[in-house]
Amino acid sequence: MPDAAGGNLMQALSERTEHVVHLTHNDLDAVGSDAIHRRTYGEVFTVWASVGKFLSLFDAVAGAPGRGDLLSISDIGYQQGVEQRLAKARSNGWRIEWRDHHRWKDEEIRAVEKKTNLLHVDVSTCATGIVARDLAPGDAVAEEIARVVCDYDLWKHRDPRSKMLGQVVMRKGCREYVRDNLVRGTIVDERIESEYSEIVREMERDIRKSIRHTTIIEGDRYRIAFAPLYGYPSETAHAIRDELKTDIEVIVSGNGRISIRSAPPVSHIIAREFSGGGHPHAAGGTFPFTLLDRLLFWLIKRNRHYRRLAEKAEAIAE
Repeated sequence: MPDAAGGNLMQALSERTEHVVHLTHNDLDAVGSDAIHRRTYGEVFTVWASVGKFLSLFDAVAGAPGRGDLLSISDIGYQQGVEQRLAKARSNGWRIEWRDHHRWKDEEIRAVEKKTNLLHVDVSTCATGIVARDLAPGDAVAEEIARVVCDYDLWKHRDPRSKMLGQVVMRKGCREYVRDNLVRGTIVDERIESEYSEIVREMERDIRKSIRHTTIIEGDRYRIAFAPLYGYPSETAHAIRDELKTDIEVIVSGNGRISIRSAPPVSHIIAREFSGGGHPHAAGGTFPFTLLDRLLFWLIKRNRHYRRLAEKAEAIAE
């Protein structure tokens, strides 16, 4: 049961023996979705995709021979230009199903429905929840996987195992380990607990470093924090909100990628202004960093885009 994580993807797809290709994100929700695909179909060819690399990886899959096999897309929302790739995939013999829990516009749903065999968008649950309902109704293990994954992905934080898994899957070499455990019905084991203990120590150090370099912009409506990312964007945002009493937290990577968290349901609206999207309380986008922007961010941990984002947030219609 292979995973495609690099190398010659086109060749691997052409030589595959699996009849299901799963193109999905690379976080816990994607891992849960993939586990349920494997419980349902057995042999699955998995392609993990960051949001930024989704279209290029989709190009590779769409250009490969489908031979009547299933291309299942999960946990990734609509992106401009996806219609052409869907059309190419269908012309190459793929059957296409897409399950997602991000927010889509009505016209995006209509456009994609025309080019897929199934499109299931449901913002009330996580992608794993949708996959479990569609592919494994009555499977108690799939239901448990969905409960744990949704607890983390929807920020419920009622099950301590979900936070553990959400962090561990982002460690090198752990994504497939967690996924294979879930396929067998194991949520947490000794290795995962050990990995998580190490993560907690690293996380506490990185969060303190981010907080030391946090910039606050206070507007008429929102108190917004901007902080450099040293690791663990979600946990960093939570710590900043708790300590600095902010409404919106923007965690910024050195390449311009931003992770937005907000108490008011506006993260996805802000993210759209910065070539991104997501959920009302958690989204992502990109600051268009120039070389000078990168240099100044590295030197002083702030940049000109902070003010622009703050102005966009303040201007959101109520």
